[in-house]
Amino acid sequence: MLNTEPNIPDPDGFYEQLVAMTQGLDEHRARLATAKLALLLANHIGDRAVLAEAMRLARGDAEAG
Repeated sequence: MLNTEPNIPDPDGFYEQLVAMTQGLDEHRARLATAKLALLLANHIGDRAVLAEAMRLARGDAEAG
C-alpha cells in the first residue's frame, strides 16, 4: 500500500533540492532528469502495485485503493 502520509524529514528542504536539481537545465534535460529520478525511485520501491497506485494518484485519477 502506498504511504501518502507526510514521511520526509524537512519536506521544504527536499522540495528545494528537487527544484535545484533542474535549475540551469533546458526543458528537455530537466524533463529527462525528472524522469530518471522517477525511474530510480521506482526501482528502489520495486512493488508494482504500489507504483501503479502512485501513478494513478499522480495523474489525478480517482482515489486509489
